[in-house]
Amino acid sequence: MGENTVAYRAPVEDFAFLFRHVVGFDRVTDTGLFAEAAGEVSEAILSEAGRMCEEILAPLQRAGDLNPAVLKDGRVRCSPGFAEGYAAIAEGGWIGMAASPEYGGMGLPMALLTAVNEMMSGACLALQLNPLMSQGQIEALEHHASERIKALYLPRLISGEWCGTMNLTEPQAGSDVGALATTATDNGDGSFSISGQKIFISWADNDFSENVCHLVLARLPGSPPGTRGISLFMVPRNIPDENGAPGRANNLGVVSLEHKMGLHASPTAVVQYDGATGWMIGEPDAGMKAMFTMMNNARLGVGVQGIGAAEGAWQQALTYARERRQGRSLIANGSGAIVDHADVRRMLLTMRASIFAARAIALSCAIATDMARATGNGDWQARAALLTPIAKAYGTDVGIAVASEAIQVHGGMGYIEETGVAQFLRDVRVTAIYEGTNGIQAMDLVGRKMMDGGEAACRLLEEIEKHAENARAAFPAMSEAVWSAAETLRETTEWLVAQDQLNERFAGAVPYLRAFALVLGGDAHLRAATAAGPQGPRAHLARFFIGRLLPEHAAHLAHARAGAEGLYAIAADDLAVL
Repeated sequence: MGENTVAYRAPVEDFAFLFRHVVGFDRVTDTGLFAEAAGEVSEAILSEAGRMCEEILAPLQRAGDLNPAVLKDGRVRCSPGFAEGYAAIAEGGWIGMAASPEYGGMGLPMALLTAVNEMMSGACLALQLNPLMSQGQIEALEHHASERIKALYLPRLISGEWCGTMNLTEPQAGSDVGALATTATDNGDGSFSISGQKIFISWADNDFSENVCHLVLARLPGSPPGTRGISLFMVPRNIPDENGAPGRANNLGVVSLEHKMGLHASPTAVVQYDGATGWMIGEPDAGMKAMFTMMNNARLGVGVQGIGAAEGAWQQALTYARERRQGRSLIANGSGAIVDHADVRRMLLTMRASIFAARAIALSCAIATDMARATGNGDWQARAALLTPIAKAYGTDVGIAVASEAIQVHGGMGYIEETGVAQFLRDVRVTAIYEGTNGIQAMDLVGRKMMDGGEAACRLLEEIEKHAENARAAFPAMSEAVWSAAETLRETTEWLVAQDQLNERFAGAVPYLRAFALVLGGDAHLRAATAAGPQGPRAHLARFFIGRLLPEHAAHLAHARAGAEGLYAIAADDLAVL
């Protein structure tokens, strides 16, 4: 196989099927807020976005890896073709799809934006990360910024003239954001002077947008310690003049770019602020609340980055498996290619079934967000909050697992860079780390998201069990498996919320999240089979997932209920001498 020979195909039909039959997109379009997104409109959006991803973005995937972004004379120079790719995203209106029409956005459902973001991620993950950051910033400004800031920044971010970033991490403050040391002092004219250093800043600069707008967490003098004393500031690369055009350079700069395992075309920078001018977003010492708006948006977005990378890797693995001839076929009427071999078929089915499950979870999370926005219903808000850490962690775990399996399908050729398949694993690996590690997502799920006593989780499990009962006549074995898995998950959830010691929950948080995802995936596959009928590819794929992958939930739940004591039975010093 030559380099970059597999063309990306946007999974438009899979999204359309999920919208129609699995995740209930019609509930969203039945609301007054999103009525205009119904039917042919959503189908046209998916088709047009898919075409852009296939024709414009996908050719940049390998080229960006081989020709990474560089820092020259204090400015980032992007990979060849990225300016044109970004222009296609911006001019198509894809950045501001879900943004308010008041500032130039389309006002479309988050579910559609999620589908488009996944397709862009599958086509070129490094470039897609740029508009994802802007989308999160747009939502944060819509919710928390002053009218003056909104009027100045939102139209330009939505149009893509300007790009947005998120600045949390510092050398001494990673997941412990409260340890940050960046300072903000009042200039007395409504602006603040920002000083400090931020690291791991995705797309901190580029050479194709007129301005780069940094949302920066910093601490005011005399503010309380920890996260209670953090404020949020808009700090642009170039300070807008009286007409809103980028004016003089602000007192900030990119110090260096990180040399990373992957995402070479996406510049990740160290940014130094030396008395840079910024404007507060929201209230003093309430920066984490505003930033969490952006982070929750980005967490779902990162989840679909993982799914997009999985889709790209799966497509390349399937093409290779259908073309590569090796060994003797043991099935009747075999093609002679390795796709005939049972273990290769197992890998391919695992990849495809897992992608479908992860995609359904992400879209369900987006739809809950849309329903909460359209109705103001607290149950929908709770469901969106519950599904966000699951969508992020499972989506990225699936991305990593599928990308690794794609290399395995290729055999020795997968380890050779020229095939391009290893890039998917190198690029997607960070998605389980940034926007809150997957361990932190799991801790959030069993901690903050269970503060309601598990009510939101149990409401969702009741729906799964009800659907399984309704599907028993057509699919007795699969329905029983899904119902039983949901019931076991409910019992573990009840055990979980009964634990007074938070560390007892944390010890099994990751396996609990994985079990929850598997149950959600089983439900999605059962719904797909119900819609498609007992025969055909979707029903057979559902049987594979429910019969072979869903049973793993039992082991994960046993791990989740084992508690913390066994983790600390061996002293930390003894770990080094085992």
